[in-house]
Amino acid sequence: MLFNSLQFALFLPVVFLVYWLLRRTLRWQNLFVVAVSYLFYGWWNPLFLLLIAFTSLCSYLSGLGLERYGRHRKWFLWGNVVVNLLVLGVFKYYDFFAQSFADVFLGGQADGLLLHLVLPVGISFYTFQALSYTIDVYRGTIKATRDGVAFFAYVSFFPQLVAGPIERASSLLPQFEGRRSFDYALAVDGLRQMLWGFFKKLVVADGCALYVDRVFGDPAAFGGGTLALAAVLFSFQIYGDFSGYSDIAIGTAKLFGIRLRRNFNVPYFSRDIAEFWRRWHISLTTWFRDYVYIPMGGSRVGRGRVIVNTLVIFLISGFWHGANWTFLAWGLFHALLFLPLILLHRNRRYRDTVAEGRRLPNLREVGQMLLTFLLATVGWIIFRSPSIGFAFSYLGGLFQQGAHLSLLANDYFFLPAALLLMLVVEWFNRNGEHEFARHPRHRVVRWLGYMLLIFIVVCYMQTSEMPFIYFQF
Repeated sequence: MLFNSLQFALFLPVVFLVYWLLRRTLRWQNLFVVAVSYLFYGWWNPLFLLLIAFTSLCSYLSGLGLERYGRHRKWFLWGNVVVNLLVLGVFKYYDFFAQSFADVFLGGQADGLLLHLVLPVGISFYTFQALSYTIDVYRGTIKATRDGVAFFAYVSFFPQLVAGPIERASSLLPQFEGRRSFDYALAVDGLRQMLWGFFKKLVVADGCALYVDRVFGDPAAFGGGTLALAAVLFSFQIYGDFSGYSDIAIGTAKLFGIRLRRNFNVPYFSRDIAEFWRRWHISLTTWFRDYVYIPMGGSRVGRGRVIVNTLVIFLISGFWHGANWTFLAWGLFHALLFLPLILLHRNRRYRDTVAEGRRLPNLREVGQMLLTFLLATVGWIIFRSPSIGFAFSYLGGLFQQGAHLSLLANDYFFLPAALLLMLVVEWFNRNGEHEFARHPRHRVVRWLGYMLLIFIVVCYMQTSEMPFIYFQF
């Protein structure tokens, strides 16, 4: 079920009402969360429910086994890790490796090897969320829960089920194990965050997509200026799409008295690539840091190992996004940008928000942000490309002359204004809990702004039902 669909517009208020009517009985309330989350997820394909139920059951039982059979703790840990990664690998990566093997050894003839499995929506997200629970129980960070209903709710909670944020059991699971009470201020803040998320997705991301898809569909037909503009717009598209989903998910969770972790923190205002990765897809970045990078030794090892660890973590992060060589290339590109910073111990020089205590950035900060955005945009070209050859061709086309596609033609008039509005609002909210946390104090001005945003969102919702980009991951 898409957030930007009529079905969700009908689904959410009904679920909200019944959920709070069940507030007196925690177990029934959690059972209801599991039921509606499975309905939400099964809307795409009911068969997907078998996988998420299997993942949840394996991880729940592994947690109990870790505490009950201490002498065999590693068996329960690695058994669950291997089983879940095997399921993820078969559905997401088997055909990729089979086709690659056929290309090298069988002349590309892979018909007898391919399974042609449908990739379950969000499988990478809920698999990582379930695995983090098992690893944390093994480490002793948290106790294994015996409340199976709460655990299934933790894995399947519908707002963040298919595209994150990837939650930790230490934060989310206790919220399902304890009673929730309705918080009016939290719910209002959640509605505000949802509204901003819908604006970023429907107006900004989907507006950019119309131009981006046309140019990336046939880049050879256009000149360098058009290709550069499409690349910049894709940077805003993927940000508006993914951070918009996160805002809707986090805001929706607040309606149910649940707090989710922040997933984006104005990444395009970063002053270097290291800061960008602390602000982009935070839940995934910190997952790899805590469960892969630090166990490998992190940056507290020799220089050679630091280089290897950095390359490994970025390559794995790239491959997590999809079974294509372009994602590995994208990860390698960012690793090469990140390595000089970590080797020179400059990867944490920007810990505060840009222009801290000031209304506007200085010229040096503007230059740093523009350079970081430019580097990220080059990476997004690789990310968006269907093949390595396509990426090189697109990058080469940036320096060639050719036809021009006007941004203002065919309903693109409002896109520049929407982009400017997004940047201005998020700049002045860069220190807030989320990018729409602050609002005008004057009630009339505030509500006029809300009504205008709602009107724009509703208008775009009637003409667009594009899926979110990160559903494919």
